[in-house]
Amino acid sequence: MNKLHGWVLQWAKTPYATWALFILAFSESSFFPVPPDVLLIALGVALPKKSIRYALVCSVGSILGGCFGYLIGLQFMEVVGDGIIKFYGLTPKYESIRQLYSLYDAWAVGIAGFTPIPYKVFTISAGAFRIDFPIFLIASAASRSARFFLVGGLICLFGPKIESFIERYFNTLAVAFVILLVLGFVAIKCFL
Repeated sequence: MNKLHGWVLQWAKTPYATWALFILAFSESSFFPVPPDVLLIALGVALPKKSIRYALVCSVGSILGGCFGYLIGLQFMEVVGDGIIKFYGLTPKYESIRQLYSLYDAWAVGIAGFTPIPYKVFTISAGAFRIDFPIFLIASAASRSARFFLVGGLICLFGPKIESFIERYFNTLAVAFVILLVLGFVAIKCFL
């Protein structure tokens, strides 16, 4: 995995870096193991003024890749989707994901899209379980854009000195944010 991580970072030094970011974001949302945040951070730190543009490229690539993952689950689950889920060792969790979708629908996609949970498993599962596509698309767009624009925005505001903080604490902060968001909605529902 470290070699793959290093290979991804090498793309930051090429003239094709923006395309590589788009392709990485697309691929990670449907089958590839390395998250695009790695390349997004490298590019943003190299050119902080372009970090918002890179966040946009990453978001669009990820949303389109999520749609491709949905298509895999919808049309090619037995041929391709099962293999991808098995590769990540999540076959036993597949039924749990079905239950999450039946209970939380868009929330399951949104949480997976923002946190370190393997998003590709949720995109493929969404298609396999026939989740309403417009709901899937809206939840994907909101969560993936929030994730990547948060990273791009932090780099834009604080420059390269924020890189180690993002790399060290992003997953923890993302999970904490989702927990607080869910607790906020529960509190609103209880008090209204």
